[in-house]
Amino acid sequence: MENFLPNPPTFSNELVEQCKQNGDFRPILFEWYKYVGILCLHTASLTLNSPAFRVIPKIHYALLTGLLNRCSRLMLANVRLSSTQRYGETTALLDRSIAETAIKIQWLCHKDNPEYFLRYLADGLKKDLKLKDDINENISNRGGDTLVIETKMLHSIDTCLNLSGLTQQKVFSAKKLPDFATMCRDLSYGDMVYTAIYRMGSHAVHGTWSDLIFHYLRHEDDQGFSLKDLEEDTQDIQYIYMSWLVLKAMGAFLNYVAENPSEMNAFFSVLDGIEQELAEIQNFVLASDFDKE
Repeated sequence: MENFLPNPPTFSNELVEQCKQNGDFRPILFEWYKYVGILCLHTASLTLNSPAFRVIPKIHYALLTGLLNRCSRLMLANVRLSSTQRYGETTALLDRSIAETAIKIQWLCHKDNPEYFLRYLADGLKKDLKLKDDINENISNRGGDTLVIETKMLHSIDTCLNLSGLTQQKVFSAKKLPDFATMCRDLSYGDMVYTAIYRMGSHAVHGTWSDLIFHYLRHEDDQGFSLKDLEEDTQDIQYIYMSWLVLKAMGAFLNYVAENPSEMNAFFSVLDGIEQELAEIQNFVLASDFDKE
């Protein structure tokens, strides 16, 4: 297992001291964030037939590893964007998707129940099948003539349904997937996690007034509003929290799939070590935020 893992980043004493003096640990956090994204991909690449894994339905394993791969891909996209010291507004948007994905991984592993995997699968497929009905209605209204684009869309929907192993009846009879707040509560996360990730993250997704003020508009008393250019950088707290959530997702996955979780101790120790490094940086970065004015 140790040989399977990529080498973690190392930092010179000079860089650490420079970050402390500047109060800006982003040069270090960037490397940890990138490492967590790569480590997540390695975790997703573990094969189901590993002798250390318990018997798990193939579709459940594919679902979880697909979610891990999604986390990794989005994180590495953020690495590319934030390396330019621009596009902070876009990395914030992707953060919301990363966070939701990491929470869903943890939640599904925590529930450890086929019923909830079914609900997850059905949640997306219900929307697909509604589109399928709309397409077929349009074809019927046209007297049976089918457009090329409609054939492609119907084939894509049928492929997703068939690969899920579900029938249309099972999809529509499945209970609704719990909302994000319920998932956070099930995982014993405080309300602040839900608020910070989902509610505040929704600004970037939906383009609220707050998001415009943060990222797209500048206001000066003497000149009023003007447009911001590509000048927003990714913030240190984004690197910390997103890395933390994905580390938790990897840990939940490994604990879920392992026949004997103790056999994964080498992997868990790496995850715990990274979390500790991030916690120390967070304490240093946020220390002054809790001083009384």
